[in-house]
Amino acid sequence: MNPENSIRPIMFLGFLLSSGMIAIALFFQYYMGMEPCPLCITQRVIVVGLGILFLLATLQGPKNWGRRIYGLLLGIASFMGILIAGRHTWLQHLPPDKIPECGPGLEYWINTLPALDVIEKVFQGTGECAEVLFTFIGLSIPEWSFIAFTLFFLFSLKLFFTAK
Repeated sequence: MNPENSIRPIMFLGFLLSSGMIAIALFFQYYMGMEPCPLCITQRVIVVGLGILFLLATLQGPKNWGRRIYGLLLGIASFMGILIAGRHTWLQHLPPDKIPECGPGLEYWINTLPALDVIEKVFQGTGECAEVLFTFIGLSIPEWSFIAFTLFFLFSLKLFFTAK
Protein backbone atom coordinates (compact mmCIF):
# COMPACT_ATOMS: atom_id res chain seq x y z
CA MET A 1 0.00 0.00 0.00
CA ASN A 2 1.37 3.37 -1.00
CA PRO A 3 0.99 5.77 1.97
CA GLU A 4 0.92 8.74 -0.40
CA ASN A 5 -2.40 7.54 -1.80
CA SER A 6 -4.04 6.77 1.53
CA ILE A 7 -7.19 8.78 2.10
CA ARG A 8 -7.45 7.70 5.74
CA PRO A 9 -5.66 10.68 7.38
CA ILE A 10 -7.82 13.29 5.62
CA MET A 11 -10.99 11.31 6.34
CA PHE A 12 -9.97 11.05 9.98
CA LEU A 13 -9.46 14.82 10.01
CA GLY A 14 -13.01 15.22 8.65
CA PHE A 15 -14.24 12.95 11.43
CA LEU A 16 -12.40 15.03 14.04
CA LEU A 17 -13.78 18.30 12.63
CA SER A 18 -17.35 17.04 12.59
CA SER A 19 -16.92 15.63 16.11
CA GLY A 20 -15.58 19.02 17.20
CA MET A 21 -18.62 20.75 15.72
CA ILE A 22 -20.92 18.48 17.75
CA ALA A 23 -18.82 19.01 20.89
CA ILE A 24 -19.12 22.79 20.47
CA ALA A 25 -22.88 22.52 19.92
CA LEU A 26 -23.27 20.43 23.07
CA PHE A 27 -21.08 22.88 25.01
CA PHE A 28 -23.34 25.75 23.92
CA GLN A 29 -26.44 23.77 24.86
CA TYR A 30 -25.46 22.21 28.17
CA TYR A 31 -22.83 24.58 29.55
CA MET A 32 -24.02 27.91 28.19
CA GLY A 33 -27.75 27.05 28.35
CA MET A 34 -28.48 27.87 24.69
CA GLU A 35 -31.39 25.70 23.56
CA PRO A 36 -31.15 24.66 19.89
CA CYS A 37 -33.88 25.68 17.46
CA PRO A 38 -35.28 23.25 14.84
CA LEU A 39 -32.76 24.38 12.21
CA CYS A 40 -29.89 23.93 14.71
CA ILE A 41 -31.06 20.39 15.47
CA THR A 42 -31.28 19.60 11.75
CA GLN A 43 -27.74 20.89 11.22
CA ARG A 44 -26.54 18.70 14.08
CA VAL A 45 -28.11 15.63 12.47
CA ILE A 46 -26.31 16.44 9.22
CA VAL A 47 -22.98 16.92 11.03
CA VAL A 48 -23.43 13.56 12.78
CA GLY A 49 -24.14 11.98 9.39
CA LEU A 50 -21.00 13.55 7.96
CA GLY A 51 -19.02 12.30 10.95
CA ILE A 52 -20.28 8.76 10.42
CA LEU A 53 -19.36 8.90 6.72
CA PHE A 54 -15.90 10.23 7.53
CA LEU A 55 -15.38 7.51 10.18
CA LEU A 56 -16.50 4.75 7.80
CA ALA A 57 -14.15 6.07 5.12
CA THR A 58 -11.34 6.23 7.68
CA LEU A 59 -11.87 2.60 8.61
CA GLN A 60 -12.33 1.42 5.03
CA GLY A 61 -9.66 3.48 3.26
CA PRO A 62 -11.54 3.52 -0.06
CA LYS A 63 -9.81 3.58 -3.41
CA ASN A 64 -10.98 4.50 -6.91
CA TRP A 65 -14.77 4.17 -7.15
CA GLY A 66 -15.07 3.92 -3.37
CA ARG A 67 -13.67 7.43 -3.13
CA ARG A 68 -16.22 8.63 -5.68
CA ILE A 69 -19.04 7.07 -3.70
CA TYR A 70 -17.85 8.68 -0.48
CA GLY A 71 -17.39 11.96 -2.36
CA LEU A 72 -20.98 11.74 -3.60
CA LEU A 73 -22.41 10.88 -0.16
CA LEU A 74 -20.38 13.56 1.59
CA GLY A 75 -21.39 16.03 -1.11
CA ILE A 76 -25.11 15.31 -0.70
CA ALA A 77 -24.93 15.63 3.09
CA SER A 78 -22.78 18.78 2.92
CA PHE A 79 -25.09 20.39 0.37
CA MET A 80 -28.08 19.70 2.63
CA GLY A 81 -26.12 21.39 5.43
CA ILE A 82 -25.42 24.39 3.18
CA LEU A 83 -29.14 24.71 2.44
CA ILE A 84 -30.18 24.49 6.10
CA ALA A 85 -27.43 26.78 7.40
CA GLY A 86 -28.13 29.21 4.55
CA ARG A 87 -31.82 29.31 5.41
CA HIS A 88 -30.93 29.79 9.08
CA THR A 89 -28.56 32.65 8.24
CA TRP A 90 -31.20 34.23 5.99
CA LEU A 91 -33.74 34.12 8.84
CA GLN A 92 -31.25 35.80 11.16
CA HIS A 93 -30.84 38.69 8.72
CA LEU A 94 -34.55 39.34 8.15
CA PRO A 95 -36.04 42.63 9.33
CA PRO A 96 -37.88 42.17 12.65
CA ASP A 97 -41.32 42.54 11.04
CA LYS A 98 -40.58 39.71 8.55
CA ILE A 99 -39.43 37.10 11.09
CA PRO A 100 -41.84 34.14 11.36
CA GLU A 101 -43.61 33.61 14.66
CA CYS A 102 -42.15 31.25 17.22
CA GLY A 103 -43.65 27.79 17.03
CA PRO A 104 -44.33 25.09 19.59
CA GLY A 105 -40.99 23.37 18.91
CA LEU A 106 -39.60 20.38 17.07
CA GLU A 107 -40.56 17.77 19.68
CA TYR A 108 -44.23 18.84 19.49
CA TRP A 109 -44.15 18.74 15.68
CA ILE A 110 -42.66 15.24 15.64
CA ASN A 111 -45.29 13.97 18.08
CA THR A 112 -48.29 15.56 16.38
CA LEU A 113 -47.61 16.04 12.65
CA PRO A 114 -46.96 13.74 9.71
CA ALA A 115 -43.29 13.42 8.74
CA LEU A 116 -43.56 15.55 5.59
CA ASP A 117 -45.20 18.38 7.54
CA VAL A 118 -42.39 18.23 10.12
CA ILE A 119 -39.77 18.48 7.35
CA GLU A 120 -41.63 21.42 5.80
CA LYS A 121 -41.85 23.27 9.13
CA VAL A 122 -38.17 22.65 9.88
CA PHE A 123 -37.16 24.14 6.52
CA GLN A 124 -39.39 27.16 7.12
CA GLY A 125 -37.80 27.86 10.48
CA THR A 126 -39.41 29.72 13.34
CA GLY A 127 -38.89 32.91 15.29
CA GLU A 128 -36.36 31.33 17.61
CA CYS A 129 -34.27 30.42 14.54
CA ALA A 130 -33.88 34.14 13.79
CA GLU A 131 -32.42 34.90 17.21
CA VAL A 132 -28.64 35.36 17.29
CA LEU A 133 -27.43 34.00 20.62
CA PHE A 134 -23.68 33.99 20.01
CA THR A 135 -21.17 35.47 17.59
CA PHE A 136 -17.47 34.89 17.09
CA ILE A 137 -15.55 37.54 15.13
CA GLY A 138 -18.83 38.89 13.84
CA LEU A 139 -20.33 35.63 12.58
CA SER A 140 -23.23 33.73 14.15
CA ILE A 141 -23.29 29.97 14.74
CA PRO A 142 -25.29 29.28 11.53
CA GLU A 143 -22.84 31.41 9.54
CA TRP A 144 -19.92 29.36 10.88
CA SER A 145 -21.86 26.19 10.10
CA PHE A 146 -22.44 27.47 6.55
CA ILE A 147 -18.68 27.94 6.14
CA ALA A 148 -17.95 24.46 7.52
CA PHE A 149 -20.56 22.80 5.28
CA THR A 150 -19.17 24.68 2.27
CA LEU A 151 -15.65 23.45 3.04
CA PHE A 152 -16.94 19.88 3.46
CA PHE A 153 -18.77 20.24 0.13
CA LEU A 154 -15.68 21.52 -1.68
CA PHE A 155 -13.70 18.59 -0.26
CA SER A 156 -16.39 16.17 -1.44
CA LEU A 157 -16.16 17.61 -4.98
CA LYS A 158 -12.37 17.19 -4.95
CA LEU A 159 -12.75 13.63 -3.70
CA PHE A 160 -15.34 12.80 -6.33
CA PHE A 161 -13.58 14.34 -9.31
CA THR A 162 -9.98 13.34 -8.51
CA ALA A 163 -10.68 9.66 -7.80
CA LYS A 164 -9.35 7.36 -10.51
